[in-house]
Amino acid sequence: MPDSRPRRPDDSTAGPGAAALLLSGVRLADGRAADVRIVGRHIEAVGKAGGLTTRGTRLDLRGYLLLPAPAEPHAHSDTALTAVPEYAGAHAGDIRRRATEAALLQLSHGATALRAQVRVSAATGLAPLEAVLEAARSLRGLTEVTTVAVPGPLTGPAGADGLVLLREAMHLGADVIGGRPDPDPDPTGHAEAVMGLAAEHGRPVDLHTDAEDPGILARLTAMAGAHRPGVLLGPCAGLSRLPGDVASRIADQLAAAQVAVVCLPQGGCAASRLRGTPPVPLLRAAGVRLAAGGGALRDAASPVGRGDPLEAAYLLAAQHGLGAAAAYETVSATARAAMGLPEVRVEVGCPAELLAVRGSDLPGALSLAYSRIVVHRGRVVARTSAVREYCDSGTTAALDLPRQGRPGPGPAGPFSAGPVSGDPLPGGGP
Repeated sequence: MPDSRPRRPDDSTAGPGAAALLLSGVRLADGRAADVRIVGRHIEAVGKAGGLTTRGTRLDLRGYLLLPAPAEPHAHSDTALTAVPEYAGAHAGDIRRRATEAALLQLSHGATALRAQVRVSAATGLAPLEAVLEAARSLRGLTEVTTVAVPGPLTGPAGADGLVLLREAMHLGADVIGGRPDPDPDPTGHAEAVMGLAAEHGRPVDLHTDAEDPGILARLTAMAGAHRPGVLLGPCAGLSRLPGDVASRIADQLAAAQVAVVCLPQGGCAASRLRGTPPVPLLRAAGVRLAAGGGALRDAASPVGRGDPLEAAYLLAAQHGLGAAAAYETVSATARAAMGLPEVRVEVGCPAELLAVRGSDLPGALSLAYSRIVVHRGRVVARTSAVREYCDSGTTAALDLPRQGRPGPGPAGPFSAGPVSGDPLPGGGP
């Protein structure tokens, strides 16, 4: 079969002669075995297994489950990997390298889009933002990185300088206007400044808050309801510490204002004082758009942070009572909607932003999704191959135990079932 190693894609759109990719024999979430043909950046056809042909690349994906690719709505790219001693430098080159490697790690997990929170304050200046923007440009075609400029105080003695810096961040190229109202001398004034600047530039808003003060949160929600494009709040761990009736009232207000909330099931981040998650079932019952993000990725706030969206979905299913489908939705459909990205389904005409994981159903994928193949803009951009092996044993031989999941009928898939040598990251990696 044709070489299936990840390749650096270009930014071309579908047209005459556009590259085609056939995902053959893949399992869909509804249990069907199917062929999925991709041309350019979109899904061109979905048919029963063995029913489609292509003149392009064909991948035998028997034993894999095909899902809409996740997206990462809350990553701290400028501080990622700072807990790794050899990566702890603070120069612009160090930040760019960390941001690049972190984005590639999250891409390998399946996230084909990432929203990077980047500090923009008197202490940091614009250097971290410049470095992350440079990393985002270098990764174009492999993954989609958007940036959030997160300021320091916007009121009080330092407020005027903070506003100037935030405006400069917008002119530099930040995609989203962020805010941290909690530590500001005037949290409501901070949010008003962010909303005003966002309205002036026509940008989305991403407010970083623990949401532990119901009065302030009610005022933030009222302001957010009038802002278009949307407003995202997170990580909102403080909502779990409020009395039930108060949290319920706030959840209703968030839903009415169409404010999305991002939680961090895998841990917190340095910009938050509280750890934990908001009341997930309560927010969902109220109709709040709840997304899940990774937060800290091996920095001081979480030296063991993984930034794995499937682990975030697993934790929501294992610890917060969500079904596997609902949990996965928080890292895929809802995360993409909260980030203003197009909807992705495994259907004709949808963007070819896909994740194939070893397994036959979604609960199994969340449990043991080690092997993954990632498709971005219609091309394979990352893969992870895991092999489970046992020492010689009559028991394992007699039972024919699988070495990675249950491949189902036919060959195990497009990659060798034996020991796998490490492929380079797409584009060579940082």
